Amino acid sequence: MNIPTESNGHYSHNSTVMTDDIGDAHLATSRDTPLRKDAFDISEEVKMRKIETHFQSIMEILGLDLKDDSLKGTPGRVAKMYVREIFQGLNPDNKPALTLFENKYQYRQMLVEKNIRVQSTCEHHFLPIYGVAHVAYMSSGKVIGLSKLNRLVDYFSRRPQVQERLTVQIGEELCEALHTKDVAVLIDAKHMCVQCRGVEHEHSSTVTTFFSGKFLNENTRREFYDSLLSSPTPC
Repeated sequence: MNIPTESNGHYSHNSTVMTDDIGDAHLATSRDTPLRKDAFDISEEVKMRKIETHFQSIMEILGLDLKDDSLKGTPGRVAKMYVREIFQGLNPDNKPALTLFENKYQYRQMLVEKNIRVQSTCEHHFLPIYGVAHVAYMSSGKVIGLSKLNRLVDYFSRRPQVQERLTVQIGEELCEALHTKDVAVLIDAKHMCVQCRGVEHEHSSTVTTFFSGKFLNENTRREFYDSLLSSPTPC
């Protein structure tokens, strides 16, 4: 895992030198995922029918024979996958409810949830992004169910993304939900648009971070990094 050493609040480190076009530079244009105002004016069923039709056209343009048993169901499968699976995080109705509890045990130290799966899609090439997220916070009086941290990462991942935006979305959502600024997020991920096209560097990974509140302090941040390097105690 790459461990950045900068001391500012939000930054990213990319281990691959990219070219100058926006797709390879992985530039994010806004904190919010770009959505049209009418994004949810039609039902999921209508979206899937439209996507199926358009994807069938793409396959036919590529010269594929959709009468073949292996290919004829592909447009429908892709449409269902886009709407119901890998892009379900676009729909705010799918946002997980973040259940909070009183911090009755008065735990005031850092809580770190490591190795949360990140499974997302690059919005520039619609190729997979995969890796892990590490999330930490310090309670201001409330604590959150641990599985909710995983669900929140998964929700923001399941949409066309830029890793920098994904990192900030998770961090800011946790700050708001937990009523604290003491939040850290680190994502270490590989991008198939780097591995299988363009520069084709399969060993590169990208690390992005979000630090706020007490995590802007160098010692606190180092404690967070140290927790990521530690190994679990054998049972």
